[in-house]
Amino acid sequence: MNNFKKILSVILSAVIMMQAGDLCVANAGADEPIPDYTIVSPYADVIWSGEGAWGAYKGSLHSHTTYSDADDTLPVMVKEAYNQDYDFLAIADHGITGVDWDQTPAIQPLYLYQYLIDNPYEHLTTEEYEAIKGGTYPLYDGTIRNKKMVPVLGANELNNLSLTKNHVNGFFLAPDKGNGFAGGDNEYGFDKALKYIDENGGLSHINHPGDWLRSNDNPEIVNDPESIKFFGDLILKYDSCLGTEVLNERNGTTGYDRILWDNLLMYCLPYGKNVIGFSNTDAHNTDNVDTSYSYFMMEKNNVDNIKKTMQSGAFFGVTTRLRPNDKIGPYEEIDCMNKGIPCPMFTSLTVDGHKITVTAKESKTVQFIANGNVIFTKDIGTEPVTLDLDTIEGVEDFKYVRVELFGDGGLCYSQALVIDRGEAPLEFVAEELSPIEAIWNYIRGTIFYALIFEIIDLF
Repeated sequence: MNNFKKILSVILSAVIMMQAGDLCVANAGADEPIPDYTIVSPYADVIWSGEGAWGAYKGSLHSHTTYSDADDTLPVMVKEAYNQDYDFLAIADHGITGVDWDQTPAIQPLYLYQYLIDNPYEHLTTEEYEAIKGGTYPLYDGTIRNKKMVPVLGANELNNLSLTKNHVNGFFLAPDKGNGFAGGDNEYGFDKALKYIDENGGLSHINHPGDWLRSNDNPEIVNDPESIKFFGDLILKYDSCLGTEVLNERNGTTGYDRILWDNLLMYCLPYGKNVIGFSNTDAHNTDNVDTSYSYFMMEKNNVDNIKKTMQSGAFFGVTTRLRPNDKIGPYEEIDCMNKGIPCPMFTSLTVDGHKITVTAKESKTVQFIANGNVIFTKDIGTEPVTLDLDTIEGVEDFKYVRVELFGDGGLCYSQALVIDRGEAPLEFVAEELSPIEAIWNYIRGTIFYALIFEIIDLF
């Protein structure tokens, strides 16, 4: 009898446990807490204040001279950046790899027309170059700056002969690499340029994608899955491709590239690759030096740290000119270039658990963006603003959060802070084109094909 009771008790206990288990499964997701996550910040190592504080160094990685298609010579462009308090600068002329600023780069026949319109080829004297690198060169008013400006050499904007604005910036190329690189047009040209840079040990980013997409005429194209997949696959295919420009010069043809950036982040992050967002002047004359640029957070201002920061994303992008944008702002046009108004700037961006805290200067509003949507906005002065992500609806789906500041001097944005849930990244496998697709891709990449469609667009 006692044995029978024991057996019956075991059976009843098992039934109760099975029912309880079924109930837990039925309620999973409704009652269970959101799975834990970690916010991975590119600014985690930055020392914001006190002993050993890092500096915020102003610079642009994309500028031009009369050696290619600019209106002003190299000495004029370099000196203007120097006078506008730039701490580093890359001259990325089209199809011409940057060399020391007291030397003549590889001259390309395509740009000999500059002589015909009285735009001479010029470089700095060695004395000027050394003084600019050392910070002893006088400013326009005659005072000594006492702060160096670092040349970032080996930059080159490819493709040289492209008509479709499928441009890619290569960095840290050897002086004999990339000169006269004709590349190709359309999709073919993007891949060819990125592959060339990768094979020659450089780093790259995609330039002004909105110009190629012609998003001014069709803003929704930045949300088109084919556009997102095309650029996302290029970024995933080449480890040396760090990301894309999201701000370029006055943002006249690139006003929707911040939205494209959000879409690329959502596309690439599941594969374990962040998409670094770059901001550059792309200046072809001195009027455009005060347009879009960056502040790199670094211990010291030197080429090694600049390269490291490009890869880590520990920098902020700024623009003084931007059209209104109903989705993520600004909701009124920004136009403060060349007015001498200090730009908004982060003085710290820190993470504690699931909380993100921002301090800033010259700023009026801070907004947080996740998965392409504004999730929190607040007025900001000099006091810290903290966002606890666990208080935001939909956090379980966030792939990243990024932060933007608005002020009288323009817009300043952070890089993406990645939401890491401990999941293994997806494996990316580059798609292989069929022989017919490869032939068609090559044809579309020829200048003759591009020229025909450029002529058609004129009518």
